Amino acid sequence: MAKEKLKDADDIFIVPLDFRMIVSKFFRYMKPDLFVLAESEFWPNLLREASRNTKGVLVVNGRISTRSFRRYGKMRFLVNRILSHISLFLVQTKRDKTMLEKIGVDPRIVRVAGNLKAEIELPVLEQEEINRLRQSVSIPEGSKVIVAGSVRKGEEKPLASAFSRARQNNPKILLILAPRHPDRSSEVEKICLKYQLKVQKRTTVQPGEEWDVLVLDTLGELAKFYAVSDAAFVGGSLVSWGGHNLLEPAYYAKPIFFGPHMDNFAHLAEIFVEAGAARIVKNQDDLEEMFSLQKAEEYLEMGRTAQWTLRSLQGATEKTMQAIETLMNSSKGGEGAEND
Repeated sequence: MAKEKLKDADDIFIVPLDFRMIVSKFFRYMKPDLFVLAESEFWPNLLREASRNTKGVLVVNGRISTRSFRRYGKMRFLVNRILSHISLFLVQTKRDKTMLEKIGVDPRIVRVAGNLKAEIELPVLEQEEINRLRQSVSIPEGSKVIVAGSVRKGEEKPLASAFSRARQNNPKILLILAPRHPDRSSEVEKICLKYQLKVQKRTTVQPGEEWDVLVLDTLGELAKFYAVSDAAFVGGSLVSWGGHNLLEPAYYAKPIFFGPHMDNFAHLAEIFVEAGAARIVKNQDDLEEMFSLQKAEEYLEMGRTAQWTLRSLQGATEKTMQAIETLMNSSKGGEGAEND
């Protein structure tokens, strides 16, 4: 995945096993000026050798889950020794900053920079492009579309059941269902058929063919289908998976819905819900209301709020680059970090 996404990188390789001799050899060979660590992969020997052999160790997009906070609290002395090798923490939220300080990290080296995941850039689709895409998959004019993205096993049945009931009152609503793993598309199709729904697959649907559910059995197209939708459901959240990224529908100003299990994006989910940009669906009645799309003006406002909320979260990249430059120009990371 890294080789596919980061084609301009000079080198891509696996992190060395956390044995001091192996890690030390890695640093002697690479001779890096700075070590940048994403989120919370706190390997003791890696951090120790990075601190000894570079100008500084920078943690970017840092976050501390409630579970990790409890675990760190029980091993506070050991954790503090490990984290003492870090020159500067750039964390996602004030909550993450507070948690680090509570386990003993010096407040002077912890800064709130925001979430790097909010720095998304997706294709801007003009209305003409949206119309062509809708026509290519046979979405009739006047129909309303809900996209359920990154759906996990166990979520299809409640989604199909609620959608089937909602269609009884509004037959013009359509569902585009994108399983997290496209190789499950045939399984998903069979589940939807049990609810007497007409099903087509993205790879085989022809213009003019009718469907109630379109199964997205391709990779890399989910974002643009969010762009053509009227509302978005974020999968992995009705089951205990932890949810998936809610920022793509926000980018396209869509009202966002997700289940109660958004642990992987807990803080973002909380921000969007509090702003009125997203809603939690907890049961079949909530799902049916989501699919009904009866609150058109309200949902449009939710979508606009979602886009505004996403923009308000951006800026982490600039802060991260400033921190990197400061540490690179310092004689030793800790000194430069404090003076920034």
